[in-house]
Amino acid sequence: MHLIARCLAVAIFLATASSPQAPGINAKIFAGAEQSVTVSGRAAAGHQKEPAAEPPLEWVDGATGHRVVRLSREPGSQSLYFHQNGYTENGDRLVFSTREGLSCYNFKTRSMESLVQGRVSGVIVGRRTRQVFYFKGNSVFATDLDTRATREITRGETVQAANLDTHATQEIKIAELRSGSGLAVNADETQLAGSYTEGGQRPGPQPPVDAAGVRADAYPGKGEMMERRLAARLPMALYTINIKTGEVKTFNHSTDWLNHVQFSPVDPGLLMFCHEGPWHKVDRIWTIQTDGTGLRKIHTRTMEMEIAGHEFFSADGRTIWFDLQTPKGKEFWLAGVVLATGEKIRYKIPRDQWSVHFNVSPDGKLFVGDGGGPHSVAAPGNGQWIYLFTPKNGSLTAEKLVNLANHDYRLEPNVTFTPDGKWIVFRSNMYGPAHVYAVEVAGSTKAQAASAVKPDPDCVIARQWVCGETQCSKYRVATQQQSHAQHGLNNSGLDS
Repeated sequence: MHLIARCLAVAIFLATASSPQAPGINAKIFAGAEQSVTVSGRAAAGHQKEPAAEPPLEWVDGATGHRVVRLSREPGSQSLYFHQNGYTENGDRLVFSTREGLSCYNFKTRSMESLVQGRVSGVIVGRRTRQVFYFKGNSVFATDLDTRATREITRGETVQAANLDTHATQEIKIAELRSGSGLAVNADETQLAGSYTEGGQRPGPQPPVDAAGVRADAYPGKGEMMERRLAARLPMALYTINIKTGEVKTFNHSTDWLNHVQFSPVDPGLLMFCHEGPWHKVDRIWTIQTDGTGLRKIHTRTMEMEIAGHEFFSADGRTIWFDLQTPKGKEFWLAGVVLATGEKIRYKIPRDQWSVHFNVSPDGKLFVGDGGGPHSVAAPGNGQWIYLFTPKNGSLTAEKLVNLANHDYRLEPNVTFTPDGKWIVFRSNMYGPAHVYAVEVAGSTKAQAASAVKPDPDCVIARQWVCGETQCSKYRVATQQQSHAQHGLNNSGLDS
C-alpha cells in the first residue's frame, strides 16, 4: 500500500506540474468524459498525434517548457495579420476572425464574445477608442467593443473623393476601396487608410478556402500570380477616410502595386506602404504623409536578388523593421531603419531561425519570429518554431517557445505581442483546424519542476504520467478549475 501511495503521489505531481491551468479557462487537457487528448513531448516534437475531438485548451510545450493557451473556441478562427492591431490599449480585449464574422476574447473574464456577424475584411482595432473598424458589404463600419454599438462610417454606394494629386473631385465606389490593402487606423484614431485599384480591378480569382473557411496565405501558384499582377501595372492610389465624417481623400496615384498600408503608431499623419510584387524586383518599403507630401523610400536594394519585406513599425514609431536577405535565401537579417536619422540596423539571423514574419515587443527590447515551413525561402534548414529573440552586443539570442513541427505553413502564424509583452499570440493549425493561441514569454516554473523530478523506477503506474521525447501514454485525472484568487493576474488577464 505504501508503494502504491508513493507512486500515485509522484504521478499526480508530474501531471499537474507539466499541465498548469490558466485561471478562468476550463482546460480539459487530461482525458475525460467530454474530451480525450494526449499532450506530450512526442506530439510537440512533431511525431504523429492521436486524433482528438478538439485541441487542448492549455499545455506546456514538452520541447520548450513554455505554456500555451488556446484562446479561440471555434475551428477556423484566426488572429489578425501581424501588423494589424487586434488589441485594446490596456490589453483586456483581443479581436480575431471566425467563420461567423468577428469575435472578441475577454482576457479578464476568459470569455468569448461574438462581435460582428457576417463576412468582413480590412479589420483593425483602435486601441484608445476601443472600436473595431472593418469593411462589410460596400460600407466601412465601426463597432464598439464594449457596447456593440455599430456605426456606418461611409454611407451610400459611392463617395465624392478629393484627389490630393490633381485637386479635383472624383466619384469612387465604396466597393473599390476594398480592392487593395486596408484598413489602417492612425495614432489619434481620426482617420482610416488603405490602397485601392481604380475601377476595382482584380488580377484574378482569390485562392479557395478550406473546409473551415480559411484561405491559405501561401498557396501553389502564388509566385506566378505576383509576377502577373506586377506586370499588369493597374492604376492604384492611397486613400484616407475621416472616421467622424466619412470624407475620403486619395493621393499617390500610380501604377505601382500599393499594398500593406500601415499608420505610424505615434505620428497621425505618417503612412507606410509597400510596392508589392516579387521582392527581388521592387524597392518595397516607402512612407508618405497623408496630405500626399514627403514620399520617402526606406530601403534600396544593393545587389542582384536582394529582397526586403514584411515591414512593420516599432511601438514607439521610431524604427521600421523588416526581413532582409542579401541575396534571397542566402544571408538572413532582421533589419531596421531609424526614421529620424536614417541609421541602419542589422541583426544576423541564422537560417534555422529565419521567420516568415517578425515582430517587436511594446518596449522594443524583444523580437519574435514565427519560423518557416518546408517550402519557405530558407528551406531546407529552417526551423518550425515560435522564436523569442533578445538583442545583445549587436546580435540576437534566440529561444524556442512553441514547436510548430505539426503546423502547415500554408497558414502563416503571424505572431504579435500582447500589450503587456508577457504573451505572444499566433494562429496555428497544428492540431488540424486553425485556432488562435497564446504562448507565455516567461518559462513555466512548473514545467521546470517536473523536469527535475525523477519518477520512482519501482512505480510502474508513474510511467504512464511521464511525457517525454520518445514515449507518452494517455492519462486520466479529474481536474478542478482554479480560482483567480490562487493566481496573480497580469495586465493581459493571463496568470503570471
